[in-house]
Amino acid sequence: MTLDATHDTALRSWVESANLADSDFPIQNLPYGRFRRASSNEAWRIGVAIGGHILDLNLAAEKGSWPQKIAALLAPLAEGRLNPLMGGPVADRQALREALSQALAEGSAQQSALQPCLLPMADAELSVPCEIGDYTDFYTGIHHATAVGKLFRPDNPLLPNYKWVPIGYHGRGSSIGVSGQSFPRPLGQTAGEAGKPPNFGPSQRLDYELELGFLVGQANALGERLSMDEAEDHLFGVTLLNDWSARDLQAWEYVPLGPFLAKNFATTVSPWVVTMEALAPFRSPFKRAEGDPQPLPYLDSKTNRERGGVDIELEVWLQTKKMRDAGQDAVRLSRSGTAGAAYWTPAQLLAHHTVNGCNLQPGDLLGSGTLSGPEPDQAGSLLELTQGGKQAITLPNGETRKFLEDGDTLILRGHCQREGARRIGFGDCAGTVLAAR
Repeated sequence: MTLDATHDTALRSWVESANLADSDFPIQNLPYGRFRRASSNEAWRIGVAIGGHILDLNLAAEKGSWPQKIAALLAPLAEGRLNPLMGGPVADRQALREALSQALAEGSAQQSALQPCLLPMADAELSVPCEIGDYTDFYTGIHHATAVGKLFRPDNPLLPNYKWVPIGYHGRGSSIGVSGQSFPRPLGQTAGEAGKPPNFGPSQRLDYELELGFLVGQANALGERLSMDEAEDHLFGVTLLNDWSARDLQAWEYVPLGPFLAKNFATTVSPWVVTMEALAPFRSPFKRAEGDPQPLPYLDSKTNRERGGVDIELEVWLQTKKMRDAGQDAVRLSRSGTAGAAYWTPAQLLAHHTVNGCNLQPGDLLGSGTLSGPEPDQAGSLLELTQGGKQAITLPNGETRKFLEDGDTLILRGHCQREGARRIGFGDCAGTVLAAR
């Protein structure tokens, strides 16, 4: 969480598009992604987003001039493997970030060598940025938990454990896809009429969930639990995450063991991992509302109280098939953020995940849970926006939605912005619903 020369707001890049005020990827960001040239059979490699381009670290490792230590750190990235860097020491990540920042900065002696290593983003095909072995989805959004709880338990929306323990369930890593993912509407069982068998067919209440994904860096051994301060060093970076949800399947199956087929048919992440180093200027104090219980000691630390949070502004956009066919842009459904929405910090999620001795691996993904704000227009799901499907929302072209329909493209966007820091973003996290097979 240390600020250094890589965060300097005056720092500019010789890649001109990175200097635009609204760029998601200025030189102060430098997120990692996995890519290859579009419509090619090239091997995947790791790149760094800079403005509207990607710095190809395979070519950069070959053509640039790097100290021996930096060349060694670039080697697995050139082969398309981000996990070795994720699992390495924090000092190595910081050293590579500093070297890349210097190489891409205005006046760098590396410019002529690295200029041919740039690929326009429009010419790239992007993949899931790292190998994700396991996926756990948490439920940190207190406004979402309260709003959904009120739909089912108006007098007692939050269960007694919510403010004491980070609630989560183990998801399925194999169905995680990258922005641009398309998937068929899921099929499954839903509740039948009273006294009759359940129904089977396509979900009619398909929803999205506005989330963040926290990617694990260094591993911990089986049986080793991480303290809060250790957990900070075991976090590598953040993506946007959409945990698509079939609400009607979920209502029928989630008792007594929780989500299953309603959640594991698709999860979409943004292609760029914004590192914890890049997020250092946007850390914030962890505070609980007056009257709420304070965390148990294993979920508490001085560092977490002072700077455990991460302030990220989030948006949800929708483009229907009818809008797309008419050449109309997506429209914003809601705007929220992490400030005041996330009841637990990333380090608390990781520390809790390991307190029983669970061993996490580099690339494991921890979902934040839906991050809704307190106001109706800050909802992070259609379940909230439509009051459980009771009140349809009307789009500018006259279409209405209670839940997602075939052909709908849902886009998550996020950025960090604060006085005294350069705005950085995450890129789009988009997915499209296809007809059921």
